[in-house]
Amino acid sequence: MRGHWYLARLVERREENATARTLLFDVGEWPGHLPGQHVDVRLTADDGYQAVRSYSLAAPAEGDRLELGVQPVEGGEVSPYLAGQLPLDACVEVRGPLGGWFVWHGERTEPVLLLGGGSGIVPLRAMVRARRSSAARSPFLLLYALRSPAERWYAEELRPGADADGVRTRLLYSREAPAEEPRPAGRLTAADLAGAAEIEGGPPLCYVCGPTGFVEHAAGLLVEEGVPPGRVRTERFG
Repeated sequence: MRGHWYLARLVERREENATARTLLFDVGEWPGHLPGQHVDVRLTADDGYQAVRSYSLAAPAEGDRLELGVQPVEGGEVSPYLAGQLPLDACVEVRGPLGGWFVWHGERTEPVLLLGGGSGIVPLRAMVRARRSSAARSPFLLLYALRSPAERWYAEELRPGADADGVRTRLLYSREAPAEEPRPAGRLTAADLAGAAEIEGGPPLCYVCGPTGFVEHAAGLLVEEGVPPGRVRTERFG
């Protein structure tokens, strides 16, 4: 129900990197959600002032538990508080699930290309987890663009290479790359997407998420590579 607000109690806060956090909430009577969807979070101050922000769901539905990925914005009035100050067992309100286009359905069989920039990895990680925990056999290729190793999310979970569950992951650094990384640091290029129009013998369904500039650049490169525009789904922020 889009207009319904649920009470959400913070039960755990996990550190993803120096600033980013995963927040786990218990939400009574949560109706469930699809990987790729998001929620609105509402905070209410003692004087009645309210602030609402949208956050991507970082994991598939699991009972009444929600995982949100929060990257604090300098000078923001909501994200720094959620990431570092909201006490455990404190409650906020959430509305959702929201979004019906930028979602992955487990019954789909075509290859999938996921392309995330920075914290845009959050909803894509939910899709990867859903793929790994389902009976689906769709080949997944995850391209994770980030500025440096220090800004990486889900380091233990999203490792470069292929895994037994049919998910391949590549890390693309734009400013600082590890010494052992064969690709030099730099902006996403057409070379990074070579072959994107055909993955494991079929045209992929593409999901691109990140800051607006990154999403527009990446989506344009995919189309230039030969991916039909109708098969490129985007989610942007900022």
